[in-house]
Amino acid sequence: MAEDIFHPDFKAEPYWWEAAAPDEGDGSGPPERCDVLVVGAGFAGLDAALELARRGTTVTVIEAGRLGEGASTRNAGHVSSGSNLGKAPSAAQVSPAVRLLGEARYRELLEEAAGSYDHLEGLIEREGIDCAWRVKGRFVGALTPAHFRGLVAKSAGQPGVQVVEPGEQHAEIDSDFYCGGIVVEKSAQLHPALYHRGLLEACRRAGVTLVAHCPATGVTRDPDGFTVETPRGPVRAENVFLGTNGYSGRLKPWLRRRIIPLGSYIVATEPLGERAAELIPTGRTINDTKRVLSYFRLSPDGTRLLFGGRESFRPIDERGSARLLRRTMLRVFPQLKDVRLTHSWTGNVAFSFDFLPHIGKVDGLHYAVGCNGSGVAMMSYLGYRAALTLAGGNERSAFEGLEHPGRWFYRETPWFMPLVGRYYQFRDAWDRRLANLGNAS
Repeated sequence: MAEDIFHPDFKAEPYWWEAAAPDEGDGSGPPERCDVLVVGAGFAGLDAALELARRGTTVTVIEAGRLGEGASTRNAGHVSSGSNLGKAPSAAQVSPAVRLLGEARYRELLEEAAGSYDHLEGLIEREGIDCAWRVKGRFVGALTPAHFRGLVAKSAGQPGVQVVEPGEQHAEIDSDFYCGGIVVEKSAQLHPALYHRGLLEACRRAGVTLVAHCPATGVTRDPDGFTVETPRGPVRAENVFLGTNGYSGRLKPWLRRRIIPLGSYIVATEPLGERAAELIPTGRTINDTKRVLSYFRLSPDGTRLLFGGRESFRPIDERGSARLLRRTMLRVFPQLKDVRLTHSWTGNVAFSFDFLPHIGKVDGLHYAVGCNGSGVAMMSYLGYRAALTLAGGNERSAFEGLEHPGRWFYRETPWFMPLVGRYYQFRDAWDRRLANLGNAS
């Protein structure tokens, strides 16, 4: 009989929803007219709506399902400071953004990306959002000694970055899996569903109309703005902001062809008691340098391990992804072999071909997409910056006006990702094997 790794109360939904389930809305439909219509009630859409409403704009947000059902309440709640902006899948590679834009332009983007962290922290404080915000730093574990050397070289001279030698890593993680790493001090964590609920409440206080179960099915341009079709009636708006990111459908095919929605998977363990604090003594968030990376942290109450990764590049159900994630989790923490899983879930990450976030405008429609797996702070910030543009501000974001590349072979369906994923998994395994052979010789 196969080992039962699932707790009797196992749920195929986010652990975060135990504290803050998606919002059904009040049942009302959208108004006939508004100044700005926001499509998508995730971090970007709500942040944009909140900023516009604070400036006196009438705003309506429509969401295809429940408010908070998408990726904004499905992520791991890791908050980066923008230091991984535009990175390639492996820490050992040169950022494609540097090759594409040049060092000076890339530095400009990095400086603004760092501001996303400050924006998020300020927003949480201003609106009084209780979302388990904690600044504990992030440990990046090196898969191999070569990856460790690459991390050390790239972090040289960077403020707030500490090198953790292989012999010192047990102070960060109770595991021998990694070969040292670095600590990034300006990195935080939060409860994403509670943060999302706080944004909803802030929007309601500001007068934003929030409509659940109301997908946008079509959009046409009018002389005085746009008409967006929904199953609950059309909405006329002077401007439209698309905040759909990894859930962008066929409303605007041009946009969909420039982002790759890719599933990212997370599991939650049953409560671990005192063992939980032993796994990550510092309580930091952790990710690694694998091309198919793993990322993990303790739950806000410090009782569970939340372990995530991109374990499958094909559609897979929550129990199947849980089995794959558990296998990876036990490579890092073999001491958890007797631990069962209580939750397993997935959410779509939106990748861009240049590994950069984008604020833009297509056929008059404003959008913000493509945070490549680091979207808690950046999607919030990009929504805010898009709102400034919609409000007629003169200050331009460095993320506006970037060329937003597509590929001739991509037409909305990422058929090539299983091949790419297999290649990345092979490279990770090969790098690790070569490192082990080197250690043995």
